[in-house]
Amino acid sequence: MIQPGRKSLNRIAVVGRGTAGALAASSVSHQLSGDDYELHQIYDSRIPVIGVGEGSWPSLVQELHQLTGLPHEEIQQSIRGTRKYGVAFEGWGQIKQNFIHYFTPQQVSYAYHLSADLLGDLLQNSTTAKHIDAKVVNIQRLADGAEVEFENHPSEHYDLVFDARGFPREIEDQQHIDISFIPTNTAIIRRCPAILEATDGPNLQHTYTRAVARPYGWVFVIPLTSHTSYGYIFNRDISSQEKVESDFDELLDLENVQSFEQRAVLSFPNFVHRQIFDGAIARIGNAAAFMEPLEATAIVSAQLQIGMVLHIRLNRSKEHLERDAPVVNRFLINTVLRYGLFVGWHYSCGSDYDSDFWRFARESVWAKRSMAAHPDRVDCDALARFDEMLALLKSPVIDKKDWDKMCAVPLTSYAQISQGLGW
Repeated sequence: MIQPGRKSLNRIAVVGRGTAGALAASSVSHQLSGDDYELHQIYDSRIPVIGVGEGSWPSLVQELHQLTGLPHEEIQQSIRGTRKYGVAFEGWGQIKQNFIHYFTPQQVSYAYHLSADLLGDLLQNSTTAKHIDAKVVNIQRLADGAEVEFENHPSEHYDLVFDARGFPREIEDQQHIDISFIPTNTAIIRRCPAILEATDGPNLQHTYTRAVARPYGWVFVIPLTSHTSYGYIFNRDISSQEKVESDFDELLDLENVQSFEQRAVLSFPNFVHRQIFDGAIARIGNAAAFMEPLEATAIVSAQLQIGMVLHIRLNRSKEHLERDAPVVNRFLINTVLRYGLFVGWHYSCGSDYDSDFWRFARESVWAKRSMAAHPDRVDCDALARFDEMLALLKSPVIDKKDWDKMCAVPLTSYAQISQGLGW
């Protein structure tokens, strides 16, 4: 296979060893076979990887098989995974009825629930790289690539750098788009006992990520074979951590969970970086964008970012980069913003709780989406495409030519959420 851009990729770096960094390093190793290039995996071992339970989309099932060459069953067992067939919403919307957002084809297509630290270990086994354990102080774009500057280590020059260092320290309007139409910013993560029975082989039970509405936000429940991951997602500016912890305790009591391990209290921004890809530096994962985990958009976004960057760098000559990079960058921003609008829309019909949080989410935050996602602010048409999908749902009959339309997710997903919320 002829790859016009291959000769311009001799030195590549992946900075960070979380989920996005592990996926990037493994993808480079998979697509650039041979020994005529260098891959450096850079991380600071003093920064721990938090092994929370995570959900994914069906695209990850096939990608992990391709990257590792392992059977699906072996992959699932190695990440202590279960088969996720969708998201089960409890207490959301205005019709007071629980519902499931299924992957399609329904009850056929599945993703993984997985342990993030074990996913990194799995991908490490299929990655060939030189490891540099050092603190990165800066990554700078140069005319002929990018330079990574270290603390107590000489700088290194690369043709392409994947920056997977996680959230920015501050959200600045010139560099980031604030996804202010999502009302949450903090997560309390607890690890609880497993709820699934142990099996000799991979667990084939149909499982779902539960999204349980609560007075101060909502709680995800992710069943793994080794434990169950619970996370209370809320807004620290609306609700005190003390009240949220108390309500978390109440929920676990209701579910007869006898013990738990407090894993982390994480503050997070909902944002998109305005420069995800500039031709030589590709921000991926939480360095590129983040939004709360309601629809498990984090891993699938990283897959898209890594895949598009490698595709364009391998299959287009370097002289086209100046024109190609802005196009790729705008597409990635547009897609993440469409995910954000889809997630924010889940709050538009409230929940079983008439609380300060849910009134804030419905009346203050979602109501301002048109200003927050205005094309003059975000330089893309995400809002217009999202509004088109909602307009389709109001049609008495949806024409067959529109059945395959997407706005980050397919029309079938919009229809399921619309019906479930009572929108």
